[in-house]
Amino acid sequence: MNLLFIILGVVILVLGATWLVEGASSIAKRLGISALTIGLTVVAFGTSAPELSVNLISAIGGSSDIALGNVLGSNIFNTFMILGLAALVKPVGVQHSTVKVEIPFFLLSALVLWVLSNEVFLDSAELNVISRSAGLVLLLLFCVFMYYNFLVGKEDPASASPEIETRKLWMSVLMVIGGLAFLVGGGKLIVLGAVNMATKLGVSQSIIGLTIVAAGTSLPELATSVVAAYRNKPDIAIGNVVGSNIFNILLILGLTAGLKPIKLYSGANLDLALNIAAGILMLVFAVSGPGRKFDRREGMILVMVYMAYLAYQIINA
Repeated sequence: MNLLFIILGVVILVLGATWLVEGASSIAKRLGISALTIGLTVVAFGTSAPELSVNLISAIGGSSDIALGNVLGSNIFNTFMILGLAALVKPVGVQHSTVKVEIPFFLLSALVLWVLSNEVFLDSAELNVISRSAGLVLLLLFCVFMYYNFLVGKEDPASASPEIETRKLWMSVLMVIGGLAFLVGGGKLIVLGAVNMATKLGVSQSIIGLTIVAAGTSLPELATSVVAAYRNKPDIAIGNVVGSNIFNILLILGLTAGLKPIKLYSGANLDLALNIAAGILMLVFAVSGPGRKFDRREGMILVMVYMAYLAYQIINA
């Protein structure tokens, strides 16, 4: 029953995010906002809405293990499983700007998160916690990333300009309201199912957050990246993963920690380290070999790393 709650919650979250993005984009277009700006704000935010919904509800309910586990687990799943599967479907090419700026920015975000999370080692604090001030630092870095996106979008508007369908105003407003309601409802179902499942199985909430919840909230990214790779749109496949990882760390954890400081669960530093390793591996794979691409061999390596990590989590649950 708890697993059913999580699955139903994921379906509702995906529907809610889709309605919110489509409704808000239509309203923005009616207000004369450019497709470029909509793509860099509304659409980009919408892909991270499931994780954000789960995290905010977890933080408010005091389930910080699920909040942090969801973000770290989503990033690990995005990099190793989604990018790995996309490369197995078809080798994924990487743009020069992605290698030069976006992947290094994700790596920087992962390193900053590790530093901000380890106050016991670095500042003689009594407890490792992502504080409200740390959340503010993450949000400031997010603003820098969005400004970079805006500059890139101005140079190449097509890269950030989605196809936007203009709907009747009442329908758009209804979609936004319904989307927000579904995000809240789906998030509550997932958190409820995750907390109950952890209690029933006698495992920590972080394990459920790192595995089932993280994979569930990453399903939109999985579908987008695999389909993009199959249709020879590598920019979308790799950009979707890297962008989602950066959003997860900077925006979602930043807002969550700003709302309520996040205590690190036992073993969190392993997941933080794997998050950093994800950035390093992406950078190494992108610059090594001919043609700047993730080939099938590298895709297999990424998937195998995730399987080993998943096995470790299950064994130590």
